[in-house]
Amino acid sequence: MVLDEQGSIAIADTMNSIHTVICIHGIWSHTVAMTMIKRRLAKEYGMQVLSFNYPSVRGTLDDNAAALTNFIHEQGLEATHIIGHSLGGVIALRMLANDPDAVPGRVVCIGSPLTGSRAATFLSEQDWAEPFLGNSLPAGVIHEAANVWASHVCDVRDVGVIAGTVGIGVGRLVTTFDGDSDGSVAVSETRLEGARDHICMAVSHKGMLISSDVADQAAAFFKRGEFLRDE
Repeated sequence: MVLDEQGSIAIADTMNSIHTVICIHGIWSHTVAMTMIKRRLAKEYGMQVLSFNYPSVRGTLDDNAAALTNFIHEQGLEATHIIGHSLGGVIALRMLANDPDAVPGRVVCIGSPLTGSRAATFLSEQDWAEPFLGNSLPAGVIHEAANVWASHVCDVRDVGVIAGTVGIGVGRLVTTFDGDSDGSVAVSETRLEGARDHICMAVSHKGMLISSDVADQAAAFFKRGEFLRDE
């Protein structure tokens, strides 16, 4: 997509005027997991923050993505940013991949396995673990990861990715990681070709949910399309 200067300014103005954020939890979780991020975005940045709850195990990837589309329409939103933790980020990208007419807004994926997941792949090979992985995770992470089906999203949408480097998490119990990880997802697994920005932070997979610094970085990306960095 090629934009002239006026087109770029118009898009920037649209992004700056968006004050609603939707939080999407990860697998085996609930909206309560995003409470600290919600509070930070609302209190410190004056954003209206909504929570999208979905059946992370029972629901299929495309059904959950469609439910997110319906949720946005039900709220009467004409624009909204989205922050998704782990599988939640995958669901957000799937919605945008499936719905080219989705309302404007930026997306921040935190701790999301966008190029696959070594830990999830290992679990998928264990008969006892299949019921726990459900439907969305295998479809959007193991069988065909977001870097395969969501790259075109980055052509028309600002996507930012936050990766953790504190290796404390359940993933360490089932596999080893090459390089840094947040304990469940390797930094290398969070890379998405075409993403607007990517930053590594000293948090674990669960720790990023209670980190004010992570919320601050998400707010910065929502406002200006890039993360904060020391000069």
